[in-house]
Amino acid sequence: MISQKAKYALRALVSLARTGRGETMMIGEISKQQAIPKKFLEQILLELKRAGFVASRRGRAGGYELLRAPEEIMFGEVLRLIDGPIAPLPCLSKIAYKRCKDCRDEQSCEIRHVFERVTLATREVLDRTTLADSLRLEDIPV
Repeated sequence: MISQKAKYALRALVSLARTGRGETMMIGEISKQQAIPKKFLEQILLELKRAGFVASRRGRAGGYELLRAPEEIMFGEVLRLIDGPIAPLPCLSKIAYKRCKDCRDEQSCEIRHVFERVTLATREVLDRTTLADSLRLEDIPV
């Protein structure tokens, strides 16, 4: 399950993707449109800014904008930024691998084998689904 923070991050990015290239959106607009608490959204946008997903501008035409095209931002990379590894078991994580304490042998672990297939399928979908895809629901790759 993804965290509420990751869900809000994705929703904020989708809002910005709808605005169009070079257009900005005020934090209050995003907050209202996506029903995200403003203070929480500020923290999320700061994290997305540090990671190079968004930029902020001050002044009359200020607000937040995407730094990359919606076609270049994958759901998987956003989820990894906010929630960390995409793996239901620590022994399946690529970047935070940790052997399960109660496991005698990973090679013969039936549970690991099933969840490995689930994890690979999940990563495949998330790593090829873009913000642009999410705006065209019927076109999301399965």
